[in-house]
Formats: sequence, C-alpha cells, structure tokens
Amino acid sequence: MTDLEIALLAFALAIDAFSVAASAAPRLPLNGGATRMAASFGLFQAAMPLLGAFAGTYLLTYVKTYDHWAAFGLLALVGTRMIVEALRAPDDPDGVPVETADHQSAGTDPSRGWALLSLSIATSIDAFGAGIGMRMAGANLWVASPVIGVVAATLTYLGCGLGRTAQRHLGHRAEVLGGIVLIVLGIKMLRI
Repeated sequence: MTDLEIALLAFALAIDAFSVAASAAPRLPLNGGATRMAASFGLFQAAMPLLGAFAGTYLLTYVKTYDHWAAFGLLALVGTRMIVEALRAPDDPDGVPVETADHQSAGTDPSRGWALLSLSIATSIDAFGAGIGMRMAGANLWVASPVIGVVAATLTYLGCGLGRTAQRHLGHRAEVLGGIVLIVLGIKMLRI
C-alpha cells in the first residue's frame, strides 16, 4: 500500500469516529472529555488493524457472523441512553441544558467507563477487518496503524468540537439528535 492509500484508508476508517464524537459531544465534560474520547478512539483504531492482521484470519470465522450485531447493540444502547437522559434533564428558561458545578450536562459521561469502551469498540470494528485486508495486501502495519490512530484521534477531536457547537445552538435537542445519529450508525452497521 502506498502512503496515499494508507492516508485514505485512515480517513475512511475515522468517519464513524467523527460522527460518534459529534453525536456524543453534548454529554462530554468541558475539562478533558474530548481529549479522553480522542485518545481512546485513536488507540482503538490503531490497535484493531494490528489485531485483525495477526489474529484476524483465525478469529474472522467466529466473529464475522455477529460483529455487526455487536456494533449495532453498543451504538443503540449508548444512543438510547443519551436520548432518555436528554429528555429527563431540566432546561433553563432559554432551553439550554442546566449545567452541573463542573460544567458537565447531567447524565452519563461518554468519555469515561463503559460508555467510552463501548463507543471505542463500536467505532473500530471496521479497522479490525481492514487489518486483515492490509496484511493480505502486504501493507506495513507498523506504519499504517499509527497513521490510522492519529487520523482517528484528530477527527474525533474535531467531531467533539462540532457537537459542542450544535449543543450551544440546539440545547437538549442536540443530545436527542446525537442519540438518534448513534442509533442510525448502529443500524448502518447491520447493513455491512
């Protein structure tokens, strides 16, 4: 694979991470949430091609039948939870979410714990399959994987910024919209 092909692949693999980050951003704390999400998504996107290349041929026969269902379930669960929490959260008179003392919207922080792990896995499952393909194509995985991780982290961080902007203009509607986008991305995984 050429450097340009690796860059294009990295960008294509990072599109889901960008979309998920933009959708989850209204729930992120201002201090470090975007950075944690970008680091986790980047790490998973970098590691999954290596895992796919080295263990994928063996695991593919077992995982292929349900990998899309796992991604769907994780995204649908987090998306549904975001919608429910957004609808339960109080607004101030201007329709903007009431902030807690640490400036985080009430509810689950998608940049920590189970939510972060599930989103990181769901957005990087396609990188696992790409690792199998890259190995068959003879790509240098020790170069490609870090590039994929850096591109994913960068686009994740940009997606968080976009989601924050949407939240300022849409209030809780941004969180509901973000939850819907996560569910739609999950449904898209079923079609793959």
